[in-house]
Amino acid sequence: MIKILFVCHGNICRSPMAEFVMKRLVRERGVERDFLIKSAATSREELGNPVYPPARRMLARHGISCSGKTAVQMTKSDYEIYDYIIAMDSMNVRNIMRIIGKDNQEKVSMLLDFTNHPRSVADPWYTGDFDATYNDVTEGCKALLNTILSS
Repeated sequence: MIKILFVCHGNICRSPMAEFVMKRLVRERGVERDFLIKSAATSREELGNPVYPPARRMLARHGISCSGKTAVQMTKSDYEIYDYIIAMDSMNVRNIMRIIGKDNQEKVSMLLDFTNHPRSVADPWYTGDFDATYNDVTEGCKALLNTILSS
């Protein structure tokens, strides 16, 4: 089983969007039984809160439900559980490293590093542009899944 943890600051916008987009992609490819896909925060600020309403609406607009998802914090033990720990931006990577210590197995990367145009996933908390975030997340998830399935 391939285990992926998507990580952002609060686990209410970008990382849950990535979690549920990826779940849809693996379901569409008929490989969902081969994957465990979750998301988490590096901070404690939003713990227990549901997906941010505009992010939830954006997912719903694309036929994706994130019902029941609430923010959780990444833990050091997640490093041993997951094969891929996927950050949305470089600040998330720094915070992940504070949590896990070292990335000896090279599990930590940024989502859009799997694309032809590496960059941070647009943060809608600051931009308000949930379309840009959805597009970034979808591009990154497709590229990540293609990378995994071709290995």
